[in-house]
Amino acid sequence: MKNHKKLDKPYTVPCIIAVNIGLIAVIYWWVFHHENIETLVPVSPNVDRLIFQVPCSKDYNLEDFEDCKPKKCGRVVMDNIVSKEDARHLLMVAKKGLALGGSNGGASILDLHSGALSKDNSFINIYRLIEDQQINLLSETDFSIYRKVKNSIHEAITREFKIPKNKLFLTKPTFFSRMNMTEAKSIHDEYWHGHVDKETYGSFHYTALLYLSTYKEDFTGGRFIFIDKDGNKTVEPRLGRVSFFTSGHENLHRVERLISGVRYAITVAFTCDPKHSITDPTAQ
Repeated sequence: MKNHKKLDKPYTVPCIIAVNIGLIAVIYWWVFHHENIETLVPVSPNVDRLIFQVPCSKDYNLEDFEDCKPKKCGRVVMDNIVSKEDARHLLMVAKKGLALGGSNGGASILDLHSGALSKDNSFINIYRLIEDQQINLLSETDFSIYRKVKNSIHEAITREFKIPKNKLFLTKPTFFSRMNMTEAKSIHDEYWHGHVDKETYGSFHYTALLYLSTYKEDFTGGRFIFIDKDGNKTVEPRLGRVSFFTSGHENLHRVERLISGVRYAITVAFTCDPKHSITDPTAQ
């Protein structure tokens, strides 16, 4: 070993880095391939209606909204309540809007209700930006299709969970999301952590996701994962696919960390509490 002493200094650090990178790659491969994940809904074929019941948590016990709060909890996936044409149109809206901003990290949002648009480390108001710079960006057709899609999702939730339509209200935040390969710069960019919507947002009773891009075509990784005691279960995104579920602890979930590409979706949330209702967005 003494004869090789002169070679130790220039090669020690690179060798350690190479070993560490290799070890990280092996660990990542092992976790990715050995995590106990069941594919609940694959990206294909097309599904008309899949329902998965889960026991309700105690999150709803103290609430007064008897006509609206879940009597039984679950997850529903449908591929035919939003047309591909409308989904593609909303993807175009998302791309146009998010092109005016974007976070420094890998997760950005656009909320047409409040006008909030991710920009660097904070938010700007897209409507003020459009007015100040006289940008012709959002049309009445864009908002009309957005409302049409929201109404279709609202109707599907009330039908599947047997809720009177006039007892379930749109709530905030409802937003477009874009995830890409940009390195996370803050905890807000780390979308891959597990959370409960009713706990995170407060007003949510039912959460819906409309996917605007397709797993394995537009991106890899990025699957939606329900975190269950008996093993995680995934829904693979597909353009026009709607997935909705009760928002309590029975549906703890996360988004798998993106491996490649760009993932677009819309989160549409509903509440039983009229105090937390919001109106539909309109052209400013």
